[in-house]
Amino acid sequence: MSALLGARLAGGRRVSPAVIGGRARGAMASGSGGGGRGAVGVPRGGAPRLAICDKATGEAQPRPCPGPEWRLPPEGQAPAVYPFQSLVRSRRLQDLSGDGGVRKQELRPGTGQAVPPDASVAVKFSGYLEHQDKPFCTNCYSKSPGLMKIGKDITLLGLEVGLLTMKKGELSRFVFTPGYAYGQQGCPPLIPPSATIIFEVEVLDFLDSAESDAFFELTAEQQATFPLQKVLKVADTERQFGNYLYRKRHLDDAKDRYKKALSILGLSPSSEAEQHQINASKLLLLLNLSLTYLKLKRPTQALVYGEKALEIDQRNAKALFRCGQACLYMTEYKKAQDFLARAQRIQPFNPDINSELKKLARCYRDYMNKEKEMCCQMFASLNTSAEQE
Repeated sequence: MSALLGARLAGGRRVSPAVIGGRARGAMASGSGGGGRGAVGVPRGGAPRLAICDKATGEAQPRPCPGPEWRLPPEGQAPAVYPFQSLVRSRRLQDLSGDGGVRKQELRPGTGQAVPPDASVAVKFSGYLEHQDKPFCTNCYSKSPGLMKIGKDITLLGLEVGLLTMKKGELSRFVFTPGYAYGQQGCPPLIPPSATIIFEVEVLDFLDSAESDAFFELTAEQQATFPLQKVLKVADTERQFGNYLYRKRHLDDAKDRYKKALSILGLSPSSEAEQHQINASKLLLLLNLSLTYLKLKRPTQALVYGEKALEIDQRNAKALFRCGQACLYMTEYKKAQDFLARAQRIQPFNPDINSELKKLARCYRDYMNKEKEMCCQMFASLNTSAEQE
């Protein structure tokens, strides 16, 4: 497992959280969607755990966390209530659990539907203890958060409850009592016994992966009993996973997701309409695979999947364009010209196709100039040899 980002419990006179969201994969784990490894929370049926340590030394690694700090007032001035205590005692928070164990303060509303149960989510988060101005658990130090499955990669009960009330783009702050956090035992040495904690969480994205995850846990025989529409929905979810990973530049993981989706579409249709639906789903995956292999600088595979897409739709401009790009990459100029010219006839004003044709012309001209120069040098060498004889 890779190390999870976090900090030691710091001493001193500073109190309460500078609650900051972060960008990355570190502190929780990535699950279905790839990313970092590990999990944060209390395993169901097990003892509390919190992996926040350096892989090599096994020691917790303190790191500065950006953001404001709340401090004790100057000597001689006793504060009425510290910010952490003020938030914990506030009656304005929404009681999500009904027993005060999980309370929520919405800082910025989100849009769309709420996160569904067993979804895979991409979140930014930081967790804080009282009397600490640095997070004990955060992913604010990396660049890109991975997708994590609720209940598998995210097992902190309060966090599970809170996430199911959030929408995409929402930023909220939560207060978890010990029963919804690390319990009476805590998680030594970082989490003391019976600790109330605060988490600030931002939902960047999520995918409703419950049905897809359950499908791939079945045997091939069990999968074969599923109706076509269910299989197409699973394939579409896997494609969306691949698209998310592609956007995050996890190209190998994206490729594997696309292939996983393609693997379940070898179905025997009962009608022409069903065949059309299967082909439409396959076509999207084949085009994505061709593009991903181009980004991976593997043009041979890109051409294979592009040509498979053309078997489904001979006039698909994207497939022709991908094939042309792959051939140009392999310096197969005549084949590239054929594919790109066909794509241009279908979409004559497409700027990408026209730009690629110009690039092809430049590359071919440079290639011919080099060939001409090599021939001239070769004949010059032969003439010199003949004169010496």
